[in-house]
Amino acid sequence: MITSLNDKITLNNGVKMPGFGLGVYKVEDGDTAVHAVRTAIDVGYRSIDTASFYDNERSVGLAVRESGVPREELFITSKVWNDQQGYESTLKAFDESLEKLGTAYLDLYLIHWPVTGKYKETYRALETLYQEGRVRAIGVSNFHVHHLENLLADCKVKPAVNQVEYHPHLSQVELKAFCEKENIQLEAWSPLKRGRLLDEPTLVEIGNKYGKSAAQVILRWDIQHHVITIPKSITAERIQENANIFDFTLTQQEMNQIDNLNKNERAGSNPDDF
Repeated sequence: MITSLNDKITLNNGVKMPGFGLGVYKVEDGDTAVHAVRTAIDVGYRSIDTASFYDNERSVGLAVRESGVPREELFITSKVWNDQQGYESTLKAFDESLEKLGTAYLDLYLIHWPVTGKYKETYRALETLYQEGRVRAIGVSNFHVHHLENLLADCKVKPAVNQVEYHPHLSQVELKAFCEKENIQLEAWSPLKRGRLLDEPTLVEIGNKYGKSAAQVILRWDIQHHVITIPKSITAERIQENANIFDFTLTQQEMNQIDNLNKNERAGSNPDDF
């Protein structure tokens, strides 16, 4: 159970990953991204999630260097984009991400989406990078059960993480159970459904009981489900608020109430159609 901003979850290869972090999807490169990452690190966040597609890796790297926090105390994730997939092109994409981030290694490298006919070759490149010690853990993003089953059939290194859209309207029950069975850590992107859940009456009502926002209730629900969560924000106040979820606990009844909000409804794309 994650009980503080400093707590880590042990992945299936023994690497410890913070249970809570900052996502930087759609955070503009430059001062905006540098400020968001610096603020998060100052607040106590130690996990930053970016991707080549986000086009802000340089700013993330700059913020990390400016923070004064030793690199080994931080956990940096990036992802290989769809048009970079394939064995050789993934190795090249990884080098480009390292150069932009200004780091000698990544803590976690993910396949961003399961590109049909390519993701196995892409994953083979991730295995090479892992075996060379250039990345501490490898995994996938937006993989359904059938993608995982296909990958697990002949991969040499089991994915440590599957990062997917996960929130009270899309609780991914079957996928979560499969990942738990296979010891693949689930991680939530868009945990707040891109802001569309902030007026959900059940969440607001539960939040009122604890003096918390609907957003804080959702993020608490994530960690009580043992799902790593990486809410995105660029404002200092919200970055602080998102992390302020360790002084209350949802009851089992409240967890069930939130579980019952599921509609299997996405804010993003379905990986099968992307």
